[in-house]
Amino acid sequence: MTYSRTRRDRVALGLSAAALTALLAAACGDDGGDGDGGATSAPPPAGTTATRVDATLSDFRITFSQQTFEPGDYTFTARNTGRHDHALEFEGPGGENRSATIAPGGSTTLKVTLESGTYEVSCPVDGHKDLGMKTEITVGGGTNGTPDDGPGTDRPGTGY
Repeated sequence: MTYSRTRRDRVALGLSAAALTALLAAACGDDGGDGDGGATSAPPPAGTTATRVDATLSDFRITFSQQTFEPGDYTFTARNTGRHDHALEFEGPGGENRSATIAPGGSTTLKVTLESGTYEVSCPVDGHKDLGMKTEITVGGGTNGTPDDGPGTDRPGTGY
């Protein structure tokens, strides 16, 4: 009986430690260990919300986590999964917006207000746009094509 009581005490102690760790992580803003140190972005101004979209920048292709866009505020999280520096640039009715240059493995965010119309989205770094690192999105109605089929397709943004 001494064995089961000691084991029960250890289990209770372990559960208490786990609960305390979870409580401290929540209080300190830990986001589950994705490596950003619990950093959070500032909330959007009162009365506005930005749609969050993931943008993957690879050699030499741009893909988005969504295919349709409506007018409004967007926060694009651009992740560089390639072997070269990349950036994200929007040119269209709302003007021109460019992210910081991202080293391989890095990421950045870009806040953009999209208006109705067509935008060219490209990588402005070292001629990457001319190598096929570009695509178009249409804001307000319709889809922007189907997911990337890989090299050799005729759609913009598929690389070379």
